[in-house]
Amino acid sequence: MTTLWGPLLHEGGATFRLWAPSSEGVTLEVEGLDPIPMKAMGEGWYAADAPARPGARYRFRTSPDLLVPDPASRAQAEDVHGASVLVDHGAYRWRDGDWRGRPWHETVLYELHVGACGGYNGVKALLPRLRDLGVTAVELMPLAAFPGGRNWGYDGVQPFAPDPSYGTVEELKALVDEAHSLGLSVFVDCVFNHFGPDGAYLHAYAKPFFDEGIHTPWGAAIDFKKPAVRAYFEECALMWLRDYHIDGLRLDAVHAISEQPWLDTLARRLRKEVTEREVHLVLENEGNTASKLTPGLYDAQWNDDGHNTLHPLLTGEREGYYEDFADDGAKKLARVLGEGFLFQGEEMPHLHRPRGEPSKHLPPTAFVLFLQNHDQVGNRAMGERLDALAPAEAMRAANALLLLCPQIPMLFMGEEWGATAPFLFFTGFRDPELAKAVREGRRKEFAHFKAFQDEEARKRIPDPNDPATFERSRPDFNEAERPPHDAILAHHRALLAIRHAEIIPRLKGAMAEGAEPAGPAAVVARWRMGDGSRLTIAANLGPEPAQVKAEGARVLFESVPGSAAALSHANLPEYTTVVLLDPA
Repeated sequence: MTTLWGPLLHEGGATFRLWAPSSEGVTLEVEGLDPIPMKAMGEGWYAADAPARPGARYRFRTSPDLLVPDPASRAQAEDVHGASVLVDHGAYRWRDGDWRGRPWHETVLYELHVGACGGYNGVKALLPRLRDLGVTAVELMPLAAFPGGRNWGYDGVQPFAPDPSYGTVEELKALVDEAHSLGLSVFVDCVFNHFGPDGAYLHAYAKPFFDEGIHTPWGAAIDFKKPAVRAYFEECALMWLRDYHIDGLRLDAVHAISEQPWLDTLARRLRKEVTEREVHLVLENEGNTASKLTPGLYDAQWNDDGHNTLHPLLTGEREGYYEDFADDGAKKLARVLGEGFLFQGEEMPHLHRPRGEPSKHLPPTAFVLFLQNHDQVGNRAMGERLDALAPAEAMRAANALLLLCPQIPMLFMGEEWGATAPFLFFTGFRDPELAKAVREGRRKEFAHFKAFQDEEARKRIPDPNDPATFERSRPDFNEAERPPHDAILAHHRALLAIRHAEIIPRLKGAMAEGAEPAGPAAVVARWRMGDGSRLTIAANLGPEPAQVKAEGARVLFESVPGSAAALSHANLPEYTTVVLLDPA
């Protein structure tokens, strides 16, 4: 399919295109050239040729008083309100010609925020230590250009343009190149369900891009019934895979996309057009739509049910949506380990509606399991990490469950050493009114929580727009070398070494055989691995011993010395995980 969005380079310069069905005429303005009226091509499209070369800055005048950047800009000169930059993606000389990606079952994900890690060059410098830890895939939080100099990335308004605050296009490609040389895959988090609140000029000149009849938390829904809209996001996804050699995409909150069949169309197109290497597609989907986790569509979904069950077991918290997961935690965890999703069509009280589809038939690799991520840490009022909320012994047992479970594990930056830096919600909006609205909205969001019911308590919630909020959220990687963090890091490294040696080689074709609760905070789960062996995990995340018996020919791991022997006598000590393997 011919690319519709963004400039197309050719020998004489470039052809510029814009879909502006709400404009009566469009003019191309390239820096250093006279304005060029664009020709109406039908169906809302405008086009113009210009003798522009890579590096040229350009914008579109969609009305006499409105000059806008390209919504499919491949790079921005400064911010999202300024000029777009013409990019020649063919100019970069890649070194990864032999790279064919890694199979999905080998994946160990590591989610990070590029800005908090020092930009593209900062992340590039971290890659050897992540490889040595046992990570196989680095997942970058959204890169799409956003307003201001700081953002989680979910307020992006130009999804084709990596934000310039992180570095240059070439530096991002060099990061991917280096990752591939070290055997690491790179994933990018893509936000295709909304645009941020500042700089989304499509609302002005392409009103049909949105469906005013469908409202979302971000305003009118994006209208995926329109061919131009579908093409916009499909071409964006293809750009990451082709032009940046990205290995996988995580699609944010796809339940907010009104046209769900389009998600299948997107996956099929990506898999049809990118065949030279392994490409992986992962969903975040409140809908728990198990039918999308099939060959030819999506490899896996973030298993929020797993996190939401584990968190109250470890912390005792039950406010907010944790209320739906706090009671009978062991029983719920057993279902997560044995069947994937907790909610498979049952009504979720917090949502007041049914949620999910049956998932027992899916392999464990269809689920990405995690104890922490950007949402579950950063959407706390004070951004506390799990290590600040749960006993160290419980965390040690939970880490073993996470990293040796056949579901695909994911770590959040700093988790591997128990980082003490919080991860707070931060923005860098330059509009004072918008900054104020975000600050007040953030504090109002937590008004129903017990700790923040009075106004003075809510004032303690960090201001997202304060630069200090971002600085506090940057993990100190040197902290990993100091006690007690060095021991936590060694624990994670040892667990991942076991995963690579014992779990991953047997993981392809694995299926859950069942799981059952064994006490208030204890479970026993079993999987028939791809080579016919049986993996058994007995985990007790609570402070009291559990009465449970399990045996295996070989002990792969025990978080407390002697706990495997005790387990064979129907006793699982407190805060303990034991992993056993029986041969085929």
